[in-house]
Amino acid sequence: MTEKILFVDDEPNVLQSIQRQLHKRFPLQIAEGGEDALRILREEGPFAVIVSDMRMPRMTGVELLAQTKDLYPDMVRLMLTGNADQETAMEAVNTGQIFRFLTKPCPPAVFITSLALAVRQHRLITAEKELLQKTLRGSINVLSELLAVANPLAFSSGLRIRDYVVKLASIMELPNLWQYEIAAVMSQIGCITLPGDVLNKIYAGQELNQDETHMYESHPMVGKSLLEKIPRLENITKMIELQQKRFDAYTKELAGSEFEEILTGAQILKVAIDFDRQLFQGKGSSEIQEWMRKQHNCYNPQVLDALEIIKVNEREQLLHLNVEKIGVGMVAADDILAKNGVLVIPKGQVITWPLLQGLKNFSMQVGIVEPIRVQVGQSSEGS
Repeated sequence: MTEKILFVDDEPNVLQSIQRQLHKRFPLQIAEGGEDALRILREEGPFAVIVSDMRMPRMTGVELLAQTKDLYPDMVRLMLTGNADQETAMEAVNTGQIFRFLTKPCPPAVFITSLALAVRQHRLITAEKELLQKTLRGSINVLSELLAVANPLAFSSGLRIRDYVVKLASIMELPNLWQYEIAAVMSQIGCITLPGDVLNKIYAGQELNQDETHMYESHPMVGKSLLEKIPRLENITKMIELQQKRFDAYTKELAGSEFEEILTGAQILKVAIDFDRQLFQGKGSSEIQEWMRKQHNCYNPQVLDALEIIKVNEREQLLHLNVEKIGVGMVAADDILAKNGVLVIPKGQVITWPLLQGLKNFSMQVGIVEPIRVQVGQSSEGS
Protein backbone atom coordinates (compact mmCIF):
# COMPACT_ATOMS: atom_id res chain seq x y z
CA MET A 1 0.00 0.00 0.00
CA THR A 2 1.62 3.24 -1.17
CA GLU A 3 -1.15 5.76 -0.45
CA LYS A 4 -0.15 8.11 2.37
CA ILE A 5 -2.40 9.22 5.22
CA LEU A 6 -2.06 12.52 7.09
CA PHE A 7 -3.35 12.66 10.67
CA VAL A 8 -3.91 16.13 12.16
CA ASP A 9 -4.33 16.96 15.87
CA ASP A 10 -3.07 19.68 18.18
CA GLU A 11 -2.32 17.25 21.02
CA PRO A 12 1.17 15.64 20.79
CA ASN A 13 0.12 12.69 22.96
CA VAL A 14 -2.71 11.83 20.58
CA LEU A 15 -0.39 12.08 17.57
CA GLN A 16 2.20 9.81 19.16
CA SER A 17 -0.44 7.27 20.12
CA ILE A 18 -1.88 7.19 16.60
CA GLN A 19 1.58 6.83 15.10
CA ARG A 20 2.37 3.86 17.36
CA GLN A 21 -0.92 2.13 16.56
CA LEU A 22 -0.99 2.60 12.80
CA HIS A 23 2.52 3.01 11.42
CA LYS A 24 2.78 -0.70 10.60
CA ARG A 25 -0.58 -0.73 8.83
CA PHE A 26 -0.51 2.52 6.84
CA PRO A 27 2.11 5.00 5.51
CA LEU A 28 1.18 7.59 8.15
CA GLN A 29 2.36 11.14 8.71
CA ILE A 30 1.30 13.51 11.50
CA ALA A 31 0.72 17.26 11.68
CA GLU A 32 0.35 19.46 14.75
CA GLY A 33 -2.57 21.62 13.65
CA GLY A 34 -4.07 22.97 10.45
CA GLU A 35 -1.22 25.25 9.40
CA ASP A 36 1.32 22.46 9.79
CA ALA A 37 -0.96 20.13 7.81
CA LEU A 38 -1.21 22.56 4.88
CA ARG A 39 2.59 22.92 4.85
CA ILE A 40 3.09 19.14 4.79
CA LEU A 41 0.49 18.71 2.04
CA ARG A 42 2.22 21.38 -0.01
CA GLU A 43 5.77 20.09 0.51
CA GLU A 44 5.32 16.33 0.84
CA GLY A 45 2.10 15.51 -0.99
CA PRO A 46 0.17 13.96 -2.52
CA PHE A 47 -1.75 12.22 0.26
CA ALA A 48 -4.64 9.83 -0.27
CA VAL A 49 -6.42 10.49 3.04
CA ILE A 50 -6.48 13.22 5.67
CA VAL A 51 -7.91 12.71 9.16
CA SER A 52 -8.40 15.85 11.24
CA ASP A 53 -9.45 16.58 14.78
CA MET A 54 -12.29 19.08 15.06
CA ARG A 55 -11.28 21.32 17.97
CA MET A 56 -7.90 22.89 17.25
CA PRO A 57 -6.59 26.41 17.94
CA ARG A 58 -6.19 28.94 15.08
CA MET A 59 -7.79 26.63 12.51
CA THR A 60 -10.62 24.19 13.19
CA GLY A 61 -10.87 20.83 11.50
CA VAL A 62 -13.85 22.03 9.46
CA GLU A 63 -11.83 25.00 8.18
CA LEU A 64 -8.86 22.77 7.34
CA LEU A 65 -10.90 20.16 5.49
CA ALA A 66 -12.82 22.85 3.61
CA GLN A 67 -9.50 24.23 2.33
CA THR A 68 -8.16 20.81 1.40
CA LYS A 69 -11.37 20.07 -0.49
CA ASP A 70 -10.55 22.94 -2.85
CA LEU A 71 -6.77 22.42 -2.95
CA TYR A 72 -6.71 18.61 -3.13
CA PRO A 73 -10.15 17.46 -4.33
CA ASP A 74 -9.08 13.83 -4.81
CA MET A 75 -7.93 13.46 -1.20
CA VAL A 76 -10.48 11.67 1.02
CA ARG A 77 -11.38 13.56 4.21
CA LEU A 78 -12.28 12.14 7.65
CA MET A 79 -13.25 14.06 10.79
CA LEU A 80 -12.40 12.81 14.30
CA THR A 81 -13.79 14.71 17.26
CA GLY A 82 -15.08 14.38 20.77
CA ASN A 83 -17.79 16.91 20.02
CA ALA A 84 -20.46 14.64 18.60
CA ASP A 85 -23.31 17.15 18.36
CA GLN A 86 -25.42 17.09 15.20
CA GLU A 87 -24.65 20.68 14.21
CA THR A 88 -20.89 20.03 14.09
CA ALA A 89 -21.39 16.89 12.06
CA MET A 90 -23.62 18.68 9.54
CA GLU A 91 -21.17 21.56 9.19
CA ALA A 92 -18.27 19.18 8.65
CA VAL A 93 -20.08 17.12 6.03
CA ASN A 94 -21.51 20.10 4.14
CA THR A 95 -18.42 22.32 4.23
CA GLY A 96 -15.66 19.77 3.85
CA GLN A 97 -17.55 16.94 2.08
CA ILE A 98 -16.42 14.48 4.73
CA PHE A 99 -16.19 10.78 3.84
CA ARG A 100 -16.55 9.61 7.47
CA PHE A 101 -17.38 11.39 10.74
CA LEU A 102 -15.83 9.55 13.70
CA THR A 103 -16.29 10.32 17.39
CA LYS A 104 -13.76 10.09 20.21
CA PRO A 105 -12.95 7.68 21.65
CA CYS A 106 -13.04 5.70 18.41
CA PRO A 107 -12.52 1.92 18.76
CA PRO A 108 -9.34 0.82 16.93
CA ALA A 109 -11.22 -1.67 14.76
CA VAL A 110 -13.66 1.02 13.59
CA PHE A 111 -10.85 3.51 12.99
CA ILE A 112 -8.69 1.06 11.00
CA THR A 113 -11.67 -0.07 8.93
CA SER A 114 -12.59 3.56 8.18
CA LEU A 115 -9.04 4.32 7.03
CA ALA A 116 -8.98 1.25 4.80
CA LEU A 117 -12.30 2.26 3.25
CA ALA A 118 -11.01 5.81 2.76
CA VAL A 119 -7.93 4.52 0.94
CA ARG A 120 -10.16 2.35 -1.25
CA GLN A 121 -12.36 5.37 -1.98
CA HIS A 122 -9.28 7.33 -3.06
CA ARG A 123 -8.28 4.51 -5.41
CA LEU A 124 -11.75 4.52 -6.94
CA ILE A 125 -11.66 8.29 -7.45
CA THR A 126 -8.23 8.32 -9.05
CA ALA A 127 -8.90 5.22 -11.15
CA GLU A 128 -12.11 6.71 -12.51
CA LYS A 129 -10.41 10.01 -13.29
CA GLU A 130 -7.47 8.28 -14.99
CA LEU A 131 -9.82 6.11 -17.04
CA LEU A 132 -11.89 9.16 -17.99
CA GLN A 133 -8.86 11.18 -19.02
CA LYS A 134 -7.23 8.39 -21.03
CA THR A 135 -10.48 7.30 -22.67
CA LEU A 136 -11.53 10.82 -23.60
CA ARG A 137 -8.06 11.84 -24.77
CA GLY A 138 -7.67 8.71 -26.87
CA SER A 139 -11.15 9.02 -28.39
CA ILE A 140 -10.70 12.71 -29.18
CA ASN A 141 -7.28 12.09 -30.76
CA VAL A 142 -8.76 9.39 -33.02
CA LEU A 143 -11.64 11.71 -33.94
CA SER A 144 -9.28 14.60 -34.69
CA GLU A 145 -7.09 12.45 -36.95
CA LEU A 146 -10.13 11.20 -38.87
CA LEU A 147 -11.36 14.76 -39.30
CA ALA A 148 -7.88 15.85 -40.36
CA VAL A 149 -8.03 13.31 -43.18
CA ALA A 150 -11.44 14.64 -44.26
CA ASN A 151 -10.59 18.34 -43.89
CA PRO A 152 -6.87 18.73 -43.15
CA LEU A 153 -6.77 22.52 -43.40
CA ALA A 154 -9.44 22.95 -40.72
CA PHE A 155 -7.87 20.55 -38.25
CA SER A 156 -4.15 20.97 -38.77
CA SER A 157 -4.03 23.97 -36.45
CA GLY A 158 -5.64 22.03 -33.58
CA LEU A 159 -2.87 19.47 -33.69
CA ARG A 160 -0.23 22.19 -33.93
CA ILE A 161 -1.45 24.33 -31.04
CA ARG A 162 -1.96 21.40 -28.68
CA ASP A 163 1.70 21.57 -27.66
CA TYR A 164 1.52 25.32 -27.00
CA VAL A 165 -1.66 25.00 -24.93
CA VAL A 166 -0.33 22.17 -22.76
CA LYS A 167 2.94 24.05 -22.19
CA LEU A 168 1.12 27.28 -21.28
CA ALA A 169 -1.20 25.49 -18.83
CA SER A 170 1.77 23.67 -17.28
CA ILE A 171 3.77 26.87 -16.82
CA MET A 172 0.72 28.50 -15.22
CA GLU A 173 0.45 25.43 -12.92
CA LEU A 174 -3.17 24.78 -13.84
CA PRO A 175 -4.82 21.50 -12.78
CA ASN A 176 -6.56 19.09 -15.15
CA LEU A 177 -4.18 19.58 -18.08
CA TRP A 178 -6.10 16.99 -20.09
CA GLN A 179 -9.01 19.43 -20.42
CA TYR A 180 -6.83 22.09 -22.05
CA GLU A 181 -5.25 19.50 -24.34
CA ILE A 182 -8.61 18.26 -25.61
CA ALA A 183 -9.93 21.83 -25.96
CA ALA A 184 -6.92 22.67 -28.14
CA VAL A 185 -7.24 19.61 -30.37
CA MET A 186 -10.97 20.18 -30.94
CA SER A 187 -10.97 24.00 -30.92
CA GLN A 188 -11.39 24.19 -34.70
CA ILE A 189 -14.07 21.51 -35.10
CA GLY A 190 -16.64 24.17 -35.98
CA CYS A 191 -14.55 25.13 -39.01
CA ILE A 192 -15.73 21.96 -40.72
CA THR A 193 -18.78 23.96 -41.82
CA LEU A 194 -16.73 26.76 -43.44
CA PRO A 195 -16.16 26.89 -47.22
CA GLY A 196 -12.62 26.05 -48.28
CA ASP A 197 -12.06 29.52 -49.73
CA VAL A 198 -12.76 31.13 -46.34
CA LEU A 199 -10.27 28.85 -44.60
CA ASN A 200 -7.65 29.55 -47.25
CA LYS A 201 -8.05 33.30 -46.75
CA ILE A 202 -7.82 32.96 -42.95
CA TYR A 203 -4.61 30.97 -43.02
CA ALA A 204 -3.13 33.27 -45.66
CA GLY A 205 -3.89 36.29 -43.49
CA GLN A 206 -6.22 37.85 -46.08
CA GLU A 207 -9.09 40.12 -45.13
CA LEU A 208 -12.57 38.56 -44.99
CA ASN A 209 -15.74 40.23 -46.23
CA GLN A 210 -18.70 40.76 -43.91
CA ASP A 211 -20.40 37.44 -44.67
CA GLU A 212 -17.15 35.50 -44.37
CA THR A 213 -16.35 37.21 -41.08
CA HIS A 214 -19.76 36.27 -39.70
CA MET A 215 -19.27 32.63 -40.77
CA TYR A 216 -15.85 32.45 -39.16
CA GLU A 217 -16.95 34.13 -35.92
CA SER A 218 -19.75 31.57 -35.65
CA HIS A 219 -17.49 28.50 -35.73
CA PRO A 220 -16.92 28.33 -31.92
CA MET A 221 -20.68 28.07 -31.35
CA VAL A 222 -20.87 25.34 -34.01
CA GLY A 223 -18.07 23.49 -32.24
CA LYS A 224 -19.83 23.82 -28.92
CA SER A 225 -23.07 22.43 -30.33
CA LEU A 226 -21.23 19.44 -31.81
CA LEU A 227 -19.28 18.59 -28.64
CA GLU A 228 -21.85 19.30 -25.94
CA LYS A 229 -23.50 15.98 -26.71
CA ILE A 230 -20.44 14.18 -25.29
CA PRO A 231 -20.67 13.61 -21.49
CA ARG A 232 -17.98 15.09 -19.21
CA LEU A 233 -16.88 17.72 -21.76
CA GLU A 234 -18.89 20.59 -20.29
CA ASN A 235 -15.87 22.76 -19.37
CA ILE A 236 -14.13 21.97 -22.64
CA THR A 237 -17.12 22.94 -24.77
CA LYS A 238 -17.37 26.27 -22.92
CA MET A 239 -13.64 26.95 -23.51
CA ILE A 240 -14.16 26.30 -27.22
CA GLU A 241 -17.26 28.51 -27.30
CA LEU A 242 -15.34 31.46 -25.77
CA GLN A 243 -12.04 31.03 -27.63
CA GLN A 244 -12.39 34.23 -29.70
CA LYS A 245 -13.34 36.52 -26.80
CA ARG A 246 -11.00 39.37 -25.93
CA PHE A 247 -9.62 39.41 -22.39
CA ASP A 248 -11.49 42.63 -21.57
CA ALA A 249 -14.79 41.03 -22.65
CA TYR A 250 -15.02 39.16 -19.35
CA THR A 251 -16.74 40.97 -16.50
CA LYS A 252 -15.02 41.41 -13.15
CA GLU A 253 -17.82 39.45 -11.50
CA LEU A 254 -16.63 36.28 -13.26
CA ALA A 255 -13.05 36.57 -11.96
CA GLY A 256 -12.52 34.12 -9.12
CA SER A 257 -15.87 32.45 -9.76
CA GLU A 258 -16.59 28.84 -10.63
CA PHE A 259 -16.16 29.85 -14.30
CA GLU A 260 -12.56 31.00 -13.85
CA GLU A 261 -11.12 27.68 -15.06
CA ILE A 262 -13.22 27.89 -18.22
CA LEU A 263 -12.30 31.52 -18.87
CA THR A 264 -8.60 30.84 -18.36
CA GLY A 265 -8.80 27.93 -20.80
CA ALA A 266 -10.53 30.12 -23.38
CA GLN A 267 -7.86 32.82 -23.00
CA ILE A 268 -5.08 30.24 -23.43
CA LEU A 269 -6.78 29.02 -26.60
CA LYS A 270 -7.00 32.56 -27.98
CA VAL A 271 -3.30 33.23 -27.37
CA ALA A 272 -2.18 29.86 -28.78
CA ILE A 273 -4.42 30.02 -31.87
CA ASP A 274 -3.48 33.59 -32.78
CA PHE A 275 0.21 32.91 -32.11
CA ASP A 276 0.17 29.75 -34.24
CA ARG A 277 -1.68 31.43 -37.11
CA GLN A 278 0.89 34.22 -37.35
CA LEU A 279 3.74 31.71 -37.15
CA PHE A 280 2.03 29.87 -40.01
CA GLN A 281 2.12 33.12 -42.04
CA GLY A 282 5.90 33.32 -41.60
CA LYS A 283 6.26 35.84 -38.78
CA GLY A 284 8.88 35.38 -36.07
CA SER A 285 8.07 34.40 -32.49
CA SER A 286 9.46 37.61 -30.93
CA GLU A 287 7.67 39.79 -33.47
CA ILE A 288 4.34 38.09 -32.74
CA GLN A 289 4.72 38.38 -28.96
CA GLU A 290 5.60 42.07 -29.22
CA TRP A 291 2.51 42.66 -31.38
CA MET A 292 0.29 40.79 -28.88
CA ARG A 293 1.56 42.94 -26.02
CA LYS A 294 0.51 46.05 -27.94
CA GLN A 295 -3.08 44.83 -28.34
CA HIS A 296 -4.39 46.52 -25.21
CA ASN A 297 -6.52 44.14 -23.09
CA CYS A 298 -6.98 41.73 -25.99
CA TYR A 299 -4.95 38.92 -24.41
CA ASN A 300 -4.60 37.73 -20.83
CA PRO A 301 -1.22 39.13 -19.64
CA GLN A 302 -0.58 36.04 -17.50
CA VAL A 303 -0.87 33.84 -20.59
CA LEU A 304 1.45 36.16 -22.51
CA ASP A 305 3.97 35.94 -19.65
CA ALA A 306 3.83 32.14 -19.92
CA LEU A 307 4.22 32.34 -23.70
CA GLU A 308 7.51 34.19 -23.27
CA ILE A 309 8.90 31.23 -21.31
CA ILE A 310 8.22 28.83 -24.16
CA LYS A 311 11.12 28.57 -26.57
CA VAL A 312 9.84 28.09 -30.09
CA ASN A 313 12.21 26.24 -32.37
CA GLU A 314 12.10 28.34 -35.52
CA ARG A 315 15.11 26.67 -37.14
CA GLU A 316 13.74 23.30 -38.12
CA GLN A 317 15.70 21.15 -40.53
CA LEU A 318 14.18 21.39 -44.02
CA LEU A 319 14.32 18.29 -46.22
CA HIS A 320 13.20 17.60 -49.79
CA LEU A 321 11.90 14.03 -49.89
CA ASN A 322 9.95 11.66 -52.10
CA VAL A 323 6.77 10.07 -50.75
CA GLU A 324 8.47 6.85 -49.64
CA LYS A 325 10.83 8.85 -47.39
CA ILE A 326 8.11 10.81 -45.60
CA GLY A 327 7.61 9.77 -41.97
CA VAL A 328 5.13 10.28 -39.14
CA GLY A 329 5.88 13.44 -37.14
CA MET A 330 7.29 15.44 -40.05
CA VAL A 331 5.59 18.75 -40.84
CA ALA A 332 4.57 19.83 -44.34
CA ALA A 333 6.57 22.97 -45.17
CA ASP A 334 4.38 23.60 -48.23
CA ASP A 335 1.01 22.35 -49.46
CA ILE A 336 1.41 18.75 -50.62
CA LEU A 337 -0.52 18.38 -53.88
CA ALA A 338 -1.58 15.47 -56.05
CA LYS A 339 -0.64 15.71 -59.74
CA ASN A 340 -4.27 16.55 -60.55
CA GLY A 341 -4.05 19.61 -58.28
CA VAL A 342 -5.96 18.19 -55.28
CA LEU A 343 -4.68 19.35 -51.88
CA VAL A 344 -3.62 16.22 -49.99
CA ILE A 345 -1.90 17.72 -46.93
CA PRO A 346 -1.83 21.47 -46.18
CA LYS A 347 1.20 23.49 -45.19
CA GLY A 348 1.90 23.28 -41.46
CA GLN A 349 0.13 19.94 -40.97
CA VAL A 350 1.86 17.42 -38.71
CA ILE A 351 1.91 14.18 -40.67
CA THR A 352 0.13 11.46 -38.71
CA TRP A 353 -0.12 7.79 -39.60
CA PRO A 354 -3.60 8.09 -41.25
CA LEU A 355 -2.44 11.10 -43.30
CA LEU A 356 0.67 9.21 -44.37
CA GLN A 357 -1.44 6.27 -45.58
CA GLY A 358 -3.64 8.68 -47.54
CA LEU A 359 -0.54 10.30 -49.05
CA LYS A 360 0.78 6.92 -50.18
CA ASN A 361 -2.62 5.99 -51.66
CA PHE A 362 -2.68 9.23 -53.67
CA SER A 363 0.88 8.55 -54.78
CA MET A 364 -0.04 5.11 -56.16
CA GLN A 365 -3.35 6.07 -57.78
CA VAL A 366 -2.92 9.68 -58.97
CA GLY A 367 0.65 10.67 -58.25
CA ILE A 368 2.13 13.31 -55.93
CA VAL A 369 4.09 16.40 -56.89
CA GLU A 370 7.62 15.61 -55.73
CA PRO A 371 9.95 16.30 -54.06
CA ILE A 372 8.02 17.23 -50.94
CA ARG A 373 9.46 19.88 -48.64
CA VAL A 374 9.09 18.93 -44.95
CA GLN A 375 10.30 20.20 -41.61
CA VAL A 376 11.99 17.87 -39.14
CA GLY A 377 12.46 18.71 -35.46
CA GLN A 378 9.67 21.25 -35.02
CA SER A 379 9.03 21.67 -31.31
CA SER A 380 8.49 24.02 -28.42
CA GLU A 381 9.76 23.65 -24.90
CA GLY A 382 9.58 25.42 -21.60
CA SER A 383 12.85 26.92 -20.46
